[in-house]
Amino acid sequence: MDITGLTAVELGKKIKAKEISAVDAVKASLDQIERVEKDVHSFVTIDWEGALKRAEEVQKRIDDGSLTGPLAGVPAAVKDNICTKDMLTTCSSRILENYKPTFTAEAVRNLEKAGAVIIGKTNMDEFAMGSTTETSYFGVTRNPWNLKHVPGGSSGGSCAAVAAQECPYALGSDTGGSIRQPSAFCGVVGIKPTYGTVSRYGLIAYGSSLDQIGPIAKDVTDCAAILTAIASHDPKDSTSIERKGYDFTSALINDAAGMRIGIPKDYFTEGLDAEVKEKILAAVRVLEERGAAVEEFDLSLVQYAIPAYYVIASAEASSNLSRFDGVKYGYRTEDYEGLHNMYKKTRSEGFGAEVKRRIMLGSFVLSSGYYDAYYLKALRTKALIKQAFDRAFDKYDVIIAPASPTTALKLGHSLSDPMKMYLGDIYTVSANLAGLPGISVPVGTDSKGLPIGMQIIGNCFEEKKIIRAAYTLEQTRTYERPKLVKDLAEMKRKEAENNGKAI
Repeated sequence: MDITGLTAVELGKKIKAKEISAVDAVKASLDQIERVEKDVHSFVTIDWEGALKRAEEVQKRIDDGSLTGPLAGVPAAVKDNICTKDMLTTCSSRILENYKPTFTAEAVRNLEKAGAVIIGKTNMDEFAMGSTTETSYFGVTRNPWNLKHVPGGSSGGSCAAVAAQECPYALGSDTGGSIRQPSAFCGVVGIKPTYGTVSRYGLIAYGSSLDQIGPIAKDVTDCAAILTAIASHDPKDSTSIERKGYDFTSALINDAAGMRIGIPKDYFTEGLDAEVKEKILAAVRVLEERGAAVEEFDLSLVQYAIPAYYVIASAEASSNLSRFDGVKYGYRTEDYEGLHNMYKKTRSEGFGAEVKRRIMLGSFVLSSGYYDAYYLKALRTKALIKQAFDRAFDKYDVIIAPASPTTALKLGHSLSDPMKMYLGDIYTVSANLAGLPGISVPVGTDSKGLPIGMQIIGNCFEEKKIIRAAYTLEQTRTYERPKLVKDLAEMKRKEAENNGKAI
């Protein structure tokens, strides 16, 4: 049985039916990590012994009937900016290279209550600042579809790990598209929930008013099940919102009848790759054939989303990252003279170039004389963008957009031009500014064989609508394995042939 090829829910059913054990499932993931990690580099930390021990404990609770959920015994990975007690949580930065939290993030605790087995922490852009997972202190992550290309970011490690079948699912965080864009690049499904749906307690903050934890998996069913497990009201998080219901699996309905879909003209103009546009519009036609009513409209204010986002996010980052000073925890420079010099040298050596760039930008827009001109103006723009979406959702149930202007770029392509990297977030940042839920779902590949992702955006607290639309579309497609996984399967097949074994 090819355990690593199963989805999380499929694997959970087989564990519950005693066809395989939780230990078998974890061993299969760890074996796959051994096979592909040298090529992909999805992980920063792998808990080899702890994961197997946890799997044994979970299996006992499954056997005695105390764990019955769909994710019980299923291995998972967690992005390295989400705290896990006594396990390294580095944000892929030198300044936190030795940091082990004394507590676990609420989202991870909820997963563990559901019986998940955390096998490790995934690589990311340093402090979630980047769109390619190339700014990590621990090295780049590569796209399993083509190792010469980036997996996207900042949750690139989580998305690449799922695509390479190193784990059935993972958690990521989304500040301006950091779940949806790498999900599109890696051909997996990722959900950014409504702001406040998943607790941010234990998520190391980049932009506090924008960050949200969400699931990354092989299909929509998995994402709905994972979101059901991790979403909750948390009194420890002042931005957490108590919702009436958290069962997102009830939206897994294969029917788009009566659904009103809006297509923003602003998102399908110059700058969008022709192949990406073609595949997305073809997917829209599929939903139309399944009963949805589709209409183009003017969203407006799109051109202001990028500058507003980077002003707000950088301002919040400059404040949030001020705590990393070499005094309380993390890296401290070895050679310094006095406290002030220690601060400067620690931060200069501990932070990478992209993090420094955003801290400086954030400090500038918050400084005296520029606060009104930049930061307050960005906040007003944020409010106007939210109003534009409110008007759109008066007419439409969901809005469909690209997740990225292009498919996955080649390694090194973006780092030489940061502005190009920032502009690549044009289709995703608005959902964060307005606190909206969004899902990225694969809709095919381009002529180079790289995945294309389509983004479905919903109104606040209407995740069920975007899940229903994504699930309906997904039922018309078959899951495609990335090149790395197909090559590995072919290699194993040939080995079996050469050894005279049955295939």
